[in-house]
Amino acid sequence: MPTALPAFDAAPAPGEGSWHPAGRLVGGVPAVYETTLIPPDGSQPAGVAWMDTHLLSAQLYSGSKSPGGGPFLYTAPIEPAQAASLVAAFNGGFLMNTAGGGYFTEGRVVVPLVTGAASLVIHADGTVDVGAWGTEVSMTSDVASVRQNLVPLVEGGQPTAKASGPDWLSWGNTCGATSCAHSAPSVEQQWRSGVGVTADGALVYSTGPLLTPLQLAQLLVRAGVVRGMELDVNPTWTFLVTYDPVEPGGLAAPGNGTRLLAGTMQGPATFFDPAWARDFVTVSARTAPAS
Repeated sequence: MPTALPAFDAAPAPGEGSWHPAGRLVGGVPAVYETTLIPPDGSQPAGVAWMDTHLLSAQLYSGSKSPGGGPFLYTAPIEPAQAASLVAAFNGGFLMNTAGGGYFTEGRVVVPLVTGAASLVIHADGTVDVGAWGTEVSMTSDVASVRQNLVPLVEGGQPTAKASGPDWLSWGNTCGATSCAHSAPSVEQQWRSGVGVTADGALVYSTGPLLTPLQLAQLLVRAGVVRGMELDVNPTWTFLVTYDPVEPGGLAAPGNGTRLLAGTMQGPATFFDPAWARDFVTVSARTAPAS
């Protein structure tokens, strides 16, 4: 179980920073823990999920719209063979024409990879790493998937200078304060999501409303992330779901899924919808130890 997270505020909300298990057990123990934190100078709680990569194996699912260029073996809907071990799933990144990076999966380059881009890397054994492409992470024979999105948000266990800088629009166009119409001007504080890895290899995901890029980075750092990146933004696209079937070997399904944050627009049924056209990441119970 991860260590409880200190709240940013001197008077924390009840339960803030305290972890609780989520999703099906793996080998009789929890593999995912969740909590909430209100970011510095924030007003609403964000969700944080900690995933044990010693017990879980990751897989990148690809969509017809993001990244496009299919067909793909792994695409929505999640099939029963994979649902039998599914523990959690979360959103991917921007559409590729705005991601500032590339996409590699299933043995081919779908979109050329970009040096320096923030990269979520999944290895053949299901382990995950996050870092700047070409320096912290790179192509090796055991790389199964690479999903790039913008530039690093967290490096060396700290928010990057760009995350702390004034150019928040470089972290993606957001919906307006009251509308997602193209005519509505972007606002800095909006739904954002991010993912990163801790020093001991755990995978951490966070999402929440009214987040600036810096606040998202601060949430990841507070959860122990040493290298992290922003994923998708805006209310429609950011969400994590855990699945807990009644039977130990039961199938994950919309009816046994739970959102990390109740306020996310997408939910347990999304990953099982054949029409879902965007990429996402699943984490499932391991069938073999990580190398």
